[in-house]
Amino acid sequence: MDSTITYQIIDTALKVAIGGIVALASAWWWSRRQMVIGPRSLREQKRLDVFEDISAFVGEVTHMFSKYASLAAESVEFGERWPAERKQELTRITEELVESFGKMSAAEAKLLILGEKNLERSLKIYAGQIVAFRRQVYNGRKDITTDQINALKQGVLQARESFYDMLSRKYDQTLAGA
Repeated sequence: MDSTITYQIIDTALKVAIGGIVALASAWWWSRRQMVIGPRSLREQKRLDVFEDISAFVGEVTHMFSKYASLAAESVEFGERWPAERKQELTRITEELVESFGKMSAAEAKLLILGEKNLERSLKIYAGQIVAFRRQVYNGRKDITTDQINALKQGVLQARESFYDMLSRKYDQTLAGA
């Protein structure tokens, strides 16, 4: 037998063996994964997807709110000495935050479609806390202290935490198939 043919046979056998090992390992991993998380119905998966989408959206709103809160607090602290560029940035962030409230209504509607009235109320409370903060802390306000601003911000953060606690429980219940 020619050495080239022998080499090709050995090479092909090794490739087939490696392919078989990869296939077996993949099948084993997939079966373990299915045992751990269980099979998902389309309904359960859609529910999880909605929860994940809403969580990501609320994360974006939280980020926008944090930027707004920082800039608004800074504007109160510096008053008339606050640079015009920062005022423009605050105006832009305010517009983005206001625009996000249209999407907030859509997220609330999705929760209601899923029958999650308490979760929807919790999200509405979070949004209400942001609105209350915006009404109290804004550029040009002179009669509010840093402590008052921090207390208002804490209220928003507590409402967010409460929402995420509820969302997390609902997500876990859906994962468990309850």
